[in-house]
Amino acid sequence: MTKRLKGCFHQRGSIATLSPPKASYYTWQIIPTSSPYHVNEPNFLNLQLHNHSKVETIKMSERDLQTILQKLKSPSTSYQESSSLLSKAKLTLLKLNALTPQASTSSSILSLAREVFETGALVSIRAKDPAAFTRYVHQLTPYYELPAENFSAKSSGEKNKITGLYLLLLLTQGDYAGFHTELEGLELRGENGGKKVEEDKYLGYPIKLERWLMEGSYDLVWRAMEGGKVPSEEYGVFSEILINQIRSEIASSSETAYPSIPISSTKNLLFLPSEGAVIQFAQHRGWLIEDGRIYFPNQKLKGGVEAGEMAEEKEVSMTAIENTLGYARELETIV
Repeated sequence: MTKRLKGCFHQRGSIATLSPPKASYYTWQIIPTSSPYHVNEPNFLNLQLHNHSKVETIKMSERDLQTILQKLKSPSTSYQESSSLLSKAKLTLLKLNALTPQASTSSSILSLAREVFETGALVSIRAKDPAAFTRYVHQLTPYYELPAENFSAKSSGEKNKITGLYLLLLLTQGDYAGFHTELEGLELRGENGGKKVEEDKYLGYPIKLERWLMEGSYDLVWRAMEGGKVPSEEYGVFSEILINQIRSEIASSSETAYPSIPISSTKNLLFLPSEGAVIQFAQHRGWLIEDGRIYFPNQKLKGGVEAGEMAEEKEVSMTAIENTLGYARELETIV
């Protein structure tokens, strides 16, 4: 039923809709409230209010996350304060359903979530908490698998830096299988924009260290770590760990290759600061010290196959020692 009307039309139990005008009149169509085309005005308004409230909540959460990140990046923020701030950030992300990336998550929230986890990873490294760092790396994995266009244009992230630190952690833990699995994954995914992975300063650093460690070129490892020649301050956290590993490897090689060695040479050989530190290290290893020399306990060969294995080990040990002693002599010349 239609009526040609001037002005408004009201009818109980129905709603009027405006049709295209004809002449100077309006054509209204009366639609019963039972019709599927009828829209309940109060519900429609409630939906609009709900959507507006949701948008405001998201904006407020974004501001909260930005404030938390600013505090986390402040040099004066302690590790305890950082842990508390990170917990608040994660709670905010949970409310936004953004602890893991979702198809409906906006690019700005995705970028903030990634930045929260990256900051948490770096804070954990500075605090020398490898377990916490590893958890953050695993939380970042689904974000790092997303295309770059899913994130804000202004946000580049710290993917290579975090990944390089994770490779270095695996290296210091002696997890060479995990190291190569991670590295193969990077190469298969074509990381670093088509360039070789090793060309990146963050990814290339642990790759070179691993190669030199496998070759026994401990002097090259030492050179790469001395004088702050690391990609960032977080990488320096692992330097002392690697130096201790190198000392242990050189000590084992020395025991196999030589019956004794002068204390003065051992100081440079093991990258120790003083002869007193050498004596302390020697005592810890159970070495004998006499007349300015360190004597290694005799390793008796049990004959046959074991003797052949020991000879091969000795050859490898001699190569490592010669590389390191060469660097030690360079140090003595400089001093």
